[in-house]
Amino acid sequence: MKAMVLKKIGPVEQSGLELVEAAKPQPQAGQILVKVSVCGVCHTELDELEGRMPANTPIIPGHQIVGRVAQAGAGADKYPVGERVGIAWINSACGKCGFCRTGRENLCGEFKATGCHVDGGYGQYAVVGENYAYKIPAEFSDEEAAPLLCAGAIGWRALKLTGLKDGQTLGLFGFGASAHIAIQIVKYQYPQTKVCVFTRAGQKEHQELARKLGADWVGATGEKPPVRLNCAIDFTPVWQPIVAALEVLEKGGRVVINAIRKEEIDKEALLRLDYAKHLWQEKEIKSVANITRADAEEFLPRAAAAAIRPQVQQFRLEQANEALRRLKQGQMQGAAVLRIAN
Repeated sequence: MKAMVLKKIGPVEQSGLELVEAAKPQPQAGQILVKVSVCGVCHTELDELEGRMPANTPIIPGHQIVGRVAQAGAGADKYPVGERVGIAWINSACGKCGFCRTGRENLCGEFKATGCHVDGGYGQYAVVGENYAYKIPAEFSDEEAAPLLCAGAIGWRALKLTGLKDGQTLGLFGFGASAHIAIQIVKYQYPQTKVCVFTRAGQKEHQELARKLGADWVGATGEKPPVRLNCAIDFTPVWQPIVAALEVLEKGGRVVINAIRKEEIDKEALLRLDYAKHLWQEKEIKSVANITRADAEEFLPRAAAAAIRPQVQQFRLEQANEALRRLKQGQMQGAAVLRIAN
């Protein structure tokens, strides 16, 4: 099968994924083989490629996978052949530890991530345990469904962790694949909530999309919104927006960091907090670590009920490096999706 493989760590501008002919995987007991239709492009793949997120190499990246069941391993009977399913970041967990037993399998010490610890969806076929695959609501095309499996599900987890109550003010820092889905679920589930969106300076297209999707105020990171934020989600790959969010956060508010890794370009890019200015008066910072199966299972039907429509830019499998470069440069509006099957 054709696949884009991560073999060498380095800047995406100088390195990149390699197109290869790889062996078609075979499902083991309890697993299903999925013929991949599309796979979303996530910033985590950029982190893997550039070394911020340690990945097993060589590996086929990609964890926003939509396809059809092509074959079932022994004992796997949850999905019939031909059923459309999705595969997300969580590929497996031990199921036995205290974290797994309390619904926090995202924190399991044996957590394995699709496209990071096991081969993912930047190829024509992928395997996964049948209990780690998800039925895709009929309301979504393959291309629309792909970003819901990570950008959507992780945004949903981050939103839950904010503790947002309807009528409060929410800040979204960065407006890419995850944030443009999150705002749609907020407008559906919290109709009285005001949403303030912060982007990089000069990102006019991102700002226009935010307004189109119902943002109540839009500006650049560092600008002051008309009211203080009760909570905020940081979707960016850098540190400065966290500090900017804390500066405009209301007393007792919480900033949730929706990123697995942050870029540290130089010392000036590191997080520097002034206690009195940024954290005093019971302000909080909370990180998001991975997702659970429950996050995807909760979010997909909610997204269908809310008539969420991700904005998608399509690329061919062979254009994966181009998509990743554009993502790094902030040139991706909405979500990028690789078309694997014709």
